[in-house]
Amino acid sequence: MYPGYQYIGHETISVNKPVTFEPQHQGVQPGLETLMNPRPISENPEYKGSGKLQDRVVLISGGDSGIGRAVAIACAKEGADVAILYYSEEDDASETKALVENCGRQCLPLRGDIQQDAFCAYAAEETVRHFSKIDVLINNAGVQYPQNSILDITADQLRRTFETNVFAMFYLTKAVLPVLKSGASIINTASITAYAGHQELLDYSATKGAIVSFTRSLSLSLSSLGIRVNAVAPGATWTPLIPASFAPAKIKAFGTNAPMKRAAQPFELAPAYIYLASDDSCFMSGQVLHVNGGIIVGS
Repeated sequence: MYPGYQYIGHETISVNKPVTFEPQHQGVQPGLETLMNPRPISENPEYKGSGKLQDRVVLISGGDSGIGRAVAIACAKEGADVAILYYSEEDDASETKALVENCGRQCLPLRGDIQQDAFCAYAAEETVRHFSKIDVLINNAGVQYPQNSILDITADQLRRTFETNVFAMFYLTKAVLPVLKSGASIINTASITAYAGHQELLDYSATKGAIVSFTRSLSLSLSSLGIRVNAVAPGATWTPLIPASFAPAKIKAFGTNAPMKRAAQPFELAPAYIYLASDDSCFMSGQVLHVNGGIIVGS
């Protein structure tokens, strides 16, 4: 565990009592984990790997922080080497690299803009050059820009949100697909907003709905190749995207509307990704796992 992290035991965080955060705000997306108070919990020290991803290679967009970091650590504990894509968060990426290496595996950080098709192609090429293959692609990076009304969503915001959240998934999948073999897995990060909606996140919710449809359609498209495609739809999760998105006044009660009365910590999402990446889910494709604190939504 690195400085600034404190593990909260399972019994403590599972009590259905509201868990609140200090009001805070970051002015730039996708946000920095190093500036958050409290820091997200990315690693469960009680999680012991069992070789589910032994010697596999996992490529994760947005792997420097938040859910991506937690998944990178869990993949390393399961025996995988990891490439993480990040935009500009050098300190976060360096921390994640150290955490993966502390698990005895290699980590390749790659800085660039996934809105650019050329960078996605470069990221796939560099990952293969470094590790010789790619077995799992996790399309995880995303942005959100709350607005009170659709009238406040500019053409530039709409374009930026879709290019980051949806276009990048197409770019990365196209770049990685030629090197994926039968048995490979693609996992997309959707959101509870694709099912429940969100009055201040119209464009973000629309992208997440698109990701659900993309997951289902890509699953059908790649089934004959033996490549599985699934998604995880997180509920409220304490990641850098939250203080980078919402006003300080809305941070304190973040996530308390769920039946479990709290937001998730990133490490609580990681096992869902491990399940979908591993052979444990070999008969599962085109599906979405809902990890959202007990909110019932349509599948």
